[in-house]
Amino acid sequence: MNISSGIRSVAVAVIAAGAVSVASVAHADNGTIRFAIYKAAFFIGGAGGEGTLTFHGRRYPISVGAVSGGLAFGASKTYFHGTVRHIRRARDVTGVYGAAGGGGALGKGAQVIVMTNDTGAQLELSGKQVGLQINADLSGMSIALK
Repeated sequence: MNISSGIRSVAVAVIAAGAVSVASVAHADNGTIRFAIYKAAFFIGGAGGEGTLTFHGRRYPISVGAVSGGLAFGASKTYFHGTVRHIRRARDVTGVYGAAGGGGALGKGAQVIVMTNDTGAQLELSGKQVGLQINADLSGMSIALK
């Protein structure tokens, strides 16, 4: 009888923990984001830009900064737009996002990227790139509310 009550206690704890995690995801919401970023690279690259987060009908100005290292050459400007998932308030979008990727543009190109920050906010971005850029690198991007 002690074993079954112990198992029952563990089962209740597991179900309660699962319900809490589902409830926290259920309260998260989505927003839209759009920004332009300028990038220049010669092995090590830097980028910066600004844009807007739209969340619950309000617009929040953002700034974007990035660094990259690896095989990267050129300069470009990329116009990104997409969705921010799993945020409860606008400031949840702030933080550092990391990615590994590759691509290139000669004149015009396209990019698609999915990244997550340390608070669980997920960016699903697509963009149009203009310039001359070739890269196979690791990069980090930081977003801040202005």
